Amino acid sequence: MEKTFQLKTNHHDQMIDITAEVASYLRQQGVKDGIAIVSSLHTTAGITVNENADPDVKTDFLRRLREVYPWEHPEDMHMEGNTAAHLKVSTVGHNQTMVVSNGSLLLGTWQGIYFCEFDGPRQRKFHVKVVEG
Repeated sequence: MEKTFQLKTNHHDQMIDITAEVASYLRQQGVKDGIAIVSSLHTTAGITVNENADPDVKTDFLRRLREVYPWEHPEDMHMEGNTAAHLKVSTVGHNQTMVVSNGSLLLGTWQGIYFCEFDGPRQRKFHVKVVEG
């Protein structure tokens, strides 16, 4: 089973907690045990798992990525001008594999699944593929 979700990002770079959407989909499908692969369908937006208790973690995360990959660099040649976004996705990754156990995502106390926008705002999609077992 699988589903594509849509979302609208509102900022140039942001992290959107999608944990509840993924968990709700798993419950609706009656998934008890297996894995859920959560994938961004874009080259300038990724998926990560990180702390979802303190909003400053997202702020710091995005700031640090901006420091490592500044938006403008005099030697960048990509004509769209979003080389930094491509590099950020390659660092963060475009997907995460999540364990589903006893009908729930197996996440630590402070963990959440994030859609990471690096070239917004835009209409975006992420996909969830479930493998039961």
